[in-house]
Amino acid sequence: MSERARPWLDPDRADTAEPERRPRPRKRPDEWVLAVLYRLRPAARGPGLAARLATRDVMRRAGRLERLDDAALADLVRAQAPALLRRGIQGRAARIAAAGVREMTRRKLGLVHHPVQITGGLALARGRIVEMATGEGKTITALIPAVLVALTGTPVHLVTVNPYLARRDRETLGPVLEAFGFSVGLVIEDTPPAERPARHDSDIVFTTNSDVAFDYLRDRIAQGRHRSALSALADRALAGGRMDRPRILPRGLGFALVDEVDSILIDEAQTPLIITAEKGEAGWAEAQEALLALAATLEEGRHYRLERRARSVRLLDPAEDILAGVRPPVAALVPLGARREALEQALAALHLYLRDEHYILTGDKIAIVDEFTGRVMPDRQWQRGLHQMIEAKERLDRSGPRETLAQITYQAFFSRYLWFAGMTGTAAEAGRELRLMHGRRVLRLPTHARPRRRVRRAWLYGASDARWRAVVAEARARLAQGRPVLIGTRSVAASEEIERRLRAAGLAPVVLNARQDGDEARIIAEAGQAGRLTVATNMAGRGTDIPVPAEVEAQGGLHVILTEFHGSARIDRQLLGRTGRQGQRGSAVAIVSLEDALFVEMVPAALRLVRALTGGRRGRLPGPLAELLRNLAQARSERQGRRRRRETVRRAERQETTLGFRPDNI
Repeated sequence: MSERARPWLDPDRADTAEPERRPRPRKRPDEWVLAVLYRLRPAARGPGLAARLATRDVMRRAGRLERLDDAALADLVRAQAPALLRRGIQGRAARIAAAGVREMTRRKLGLVHHPVQITGGLALARGRIVEMATGEGKTITALIPAVLVALTGTPVHLVTVNPYLARRDRETLGPVLEAFGFSVGLVIEDTPPAERPARHDSDIVFTTNSDVAFDYLRDRIAQGRHRSALSALADRALAGGRMDRPRILPRGLGFALVDEVDSILIDEAQTPLIITAEKGEAGWAEAQEALLALAATLEEGRHYRLERRARSVRLLDPAEDILAGVRPPVAALVPLGARREALEQALAALHLYLRDEHYILTGDKIAIVDEFTGRVMPDRQWQRGLHQMIEAKERLDRSGPRETLAQITYQAFFSRYLWFAGMTGTAAEAGRELRLMHGRRVLRLPTHARPRRRVRRAWLYGASDARWRAVVAEARARLAQGRPVLIGTRSVAASEEIERRLRAAGLAPVVLNARQDGDEARIIAEAGQAGRLTVATNMAGRGTDIPVPAEVEAQGGLHVILTEFHGSARIDRQLLGRTGRQGQRGSAVAIVSLEDALFVEMVPAALRLVRALTGGRRGRLPGPLAELLRNLAQARSERQGRRRRRETVRRAERQETTLGFRPDNI
């Protein structure tokens, strides 16, 4: 039996006290060969014959289990553990256990796994990325891999994107998991530190990506030199078997099932999770204000260039001459390189990071807004003094310079699990990257019911103002039909602009953006009611169902309006996927403008050509132009994103190779 069928026997398992994997650095020639091979293959495939036969067998076996009582059913499932340990999560034992999960779910939740969910669950247990259309029931699909993996004694983390979903899934799925005798824990942002070790010690833990990753970093800091298995054994021997040192993750990184996996491994791949400590050097506030004042006097093109796509600044020679004459107010800025970086951060704070787009003000603090989800990231800070520069720009109390104690990216973190799997509604577009960078194949599942969503051709306008007028008119027309309308925007500022215009037109929208994300679940749960008008940033309740009553579906269902294309086609598909779920009726349309950031930043030459051909018209333009510009802009944006993510991984690998050991801060 191949060890690949039993990932807990991974030969790259790190020499630590708890399960964890040490990924091997990829060689550049290997990457080139794999990239060519993956380009010749489909990025995502549907289930093959073997998967379909396994699903039928599970369905057949599940029907025979109805005569067993709960205790006998649980005993039958747990009896498969030895076979799963010997042969891996496959074969007859896996199918029997999956059938037991299906039957127990029916009893405890009143829900029955349909064939697509069984196929997906079996694939997830083997470490696949599974694409399931929005509304296909990813929540109960997760039960199959959770139980199958937990039977092997491997720690299981069910990872979601926000605390609400983690708590909801714990409450929903807990009765099924507990019926099989598994202990279940919940670790989210409001979990007290003193309770975290015990909860992490559960067989199956519901948590968020940020909580589990930050706990991992805190654990690395707390363990220090005691991290290796040998040190742990020595400590136990010296302490007479007692372990008094701090523990956060007692059971290590075994198996992770990551919901919305593309958001975490692709969209957030370049954003490191960092634990910092404040440095006490005085004079930094005055230094930042002086540098901001200097930056405000410099001219773009003469003193510096802005790389808006990469969101970076490059100083030119005249600025270097000015900088050389600056008297540094703090010792840390004495080196010219330190002053250069600080001035670049000041320019970036002034020109590249915008309020209500990249961050919002919450009281007297800055809260970063995730550009891909629209959610606030309250525990995050920008690095290398940028955060403090933006605080100075906004005239807020300074948080002081900070030093990094530990950091890691999601790419590096999840690669340290013995194995992981993921679910999402939009993986096909990123299929090759997920295979190349993470070794995970994408299985694209068909929908359980025939889709009935109607997506109309995009409307393109020459000016943003004309686009907003069209959005208001379209929303009013659909509301008059008794249908609910969901309007999606890219930023907080855009959501508030369309809210103002809708109210001026006599409509009453409900707004969901980073300022109201605490009410996300409630707002989204009501977004499908007749006559409901909801404006949402990218979050749009991702992971949360939008119930649509029968009388609303009879009128055409939920209508979604996308007001600006995103840098990734996946994000657009996520928003459009909010309507027409589970075979229901629904419709969607994109209403965009030539002044949108994606077009301006990604395809300026094509934009100039379109304006020349259309004579600078500000009204509605031919629809095919929108698709042409979208395809060009998104292709370029996604190429740049892939390049930056590859470089992030290579930079971490170079640092590890240079140091000769695996440091805790990468």
